[in-house]
Amino acid sequence: MHIVSARNITKSFDGNTVLDKVSIEVPTAGIYGLLGPNGAGKTTFLRILNKILIPDSGQLFFKDEPYTLVNLHSIGYLPEERGLYKKMKVGEQCLYLARLKGMSGHEAKQKLNDWFEKFNLQSWWTKRVEELSKGMQQKVQFITTIMHDPDLLILDEPFSGFDPVNASLIKTELLNYRQMGKTIILSTHNMNSVEELCDEITLIDHGKVLLQGNVQMIKKSCSKNIIEICCRGNIPDQLLPTIDGCRVLHSVTNSESFTIVINVIDGEHGNRLLQLYAEKFQVLSFKILLPSMNEIFIDAVKAGNKSSDYGTE
Repeated sequence: MHIVSARNITKSFDGNTVLDKVSIEVPTAGIYGLLGPNGAGKTTFLRILNKILIPDSGQLFFKDEPYTLVNLHSIGYLPEERGLYKKMKVGEQCLYLARLKGMSGHEAKQKLNDWFEKFNLQSWWTKRVEELSKGMQQKVQFITTIMHDPDLLILDEPFSGFDPVNASLIKTELLNYRQMGKTIILSTHNMNSVEELCDEITLIDHGKVLLQGNVQMIKKSCSKNIIEICCRGNIPDQLLPTIDGCRVLHSVTNSESFTIVINVIDGEHGNRLLQLYAEKFQVLSFKILLPSMNEIFIDAVKAGNKSSDYGTE
């Protein structure tokens, strides 16, 4: 079952198409990355999911049923723009937002106490929001997003402004939430977070889908046929022999072993290279180096822009 299905979503502002027939299927129980450069249309898409904006055309489904306002009770949304009331006390504001989400006062206070303890915010309950640092405010807003235990969390740049310690804290909570069978849609520019957290992704630019699917499958499909061979022994004075058409990218040596990275033509050439090295050295490891999500992101956007420039698909 898909918790969210968006089919051919189109949205324009003043004649400018921001989303052009975007289709996304978000599976239940996982972390789904929505990626793209600035101005790609990500935030517009998330606002449509939250019924803040209405698409010009297309269909939305929640748990395989037509999407209605009732479904918003099952969603927690953390927008990129922070929206706490600066003059309110932190505890009062959290209780107020919890009641808006349908929680009783007793339930809200109990859950908030647990979250405040987990995030080390107990001493800030009676402080005004404006007294908190930006990072502390973000932690409070994250709590107000998740405290009603929604089935779906929609997070727009949740790590923006966090130091590494607090970013790690949020990542841990997201992984725990996935473990509970919940679903998270994560919009972020941080490709390291995508590598760590996301099961599947969709990459959009200029309102069009450029790439989508399972993260590991995408990395394999974007492989540039680069292998790494680590062998025991000292690297020869002259570069190790290779096979015609394959190119040595770089090598590293230490007192006991050396590692060499080679761009091969295909898998068959890689196997032949492994055999060649095994005949000469004790091979400690042999692996295919997959591109990072950062490399894939940059290459896909460049390719998409080039296609747009020349008017091709």
